[in-house]
Amino acid sequence: MGRRGPCAAGTFYPADPRRLREEIEAAVGRGPSTLTTQALTNPVGAILPHAGYRYSGAVAGAGYRALARLGQPEAAIILGTNHTGLGGPITVAEPGAWETPLGEVPVPAHLSREVAEALGADQNDVPFTDEHSVEVQLPFLRYLFPALPVVPVVVHPLSVARSKAAGAALGRLIAHRPLLLIASSDFTHYEPDPVAREKDRRALVPILNLDVDGFYDAVLRYRISICGVGAIALLLVAAREAGLLGAALLDYRTSGEVGGHLDQVVGYAAVLFQRVDDVA
Repeated sequence: MGRRGPCAAGTFYPADPRRLREEIEAAVGRGPSTLTTQALTNPVGAILPHAGYRYSGAVAGAGYRALARLGQPEAAIILGTNHTGLGGPITVAEPGAWETPLGEVPVPAHLSREVAEALGADQNDVPFTDEHSVEVQLPFLRYLFPALPVVPVVVHPLSVARSKAAGAALGRLIAHRPLLLIASSDFTHYEPDPVAREKDRRALVPILNLDVDGFYDAVLRYRISICGVGAIALLLVAAREAGLLGAALLDYRTSGEVGGHLDQVVGYAAVLFQRVDDVA
């Protein structure tokens, strides 16, 4: 059982709990219309950004606002981007607890082992030591769902075949359980704003159609610098397998809208995946 301290607090998001709550509340919104006391009844998926909250917090907030209204999940599985290069193609964190400024987030032994087996992944904490892609999601989850267990995963770029095999196994795991599956990824990096928007539009079309082959084709054909290609591919296959065919783009923005520098921006998207019968 391991304990991991935050590596991104004070940089990607505030380390001070009060300031952190204020930023999350500004992004998600406050009041009874934001939250529900009901339990989630079916699995749900989301693509959410992982940049500094100043730049991507509003987009993440749109996603978390929608998730909070759907109900309390049993647990969350976060497919993060592997920025460090450490570990194998897919790595699942060891059980224990991750610390955040808002309190601990438990990593349950049984579910993390189930996820590792489904993905054919190792369990090793080393790739997570200085990796922010999973961590930046935790304050949102800790604020909205205080006791929620989380299984952190980091994913390298994968072959189409590996994505389909592992994603299908993950989809079968979540299909009949009220679990939240998140792919943590930013979109185009450091392109002029109009170029980033057009490239990301080309990626979002197959994403919204749950078309993993079309997604890989768009990324390669148009040289789209999405950092979480492997994580998004796993989510698309898992969502289709689990019947989460109702996909909706909740928000899309670029860093240029905040920083004002439009010559080199990063794109951020929030996408929700539900069963069609659950779509309002």
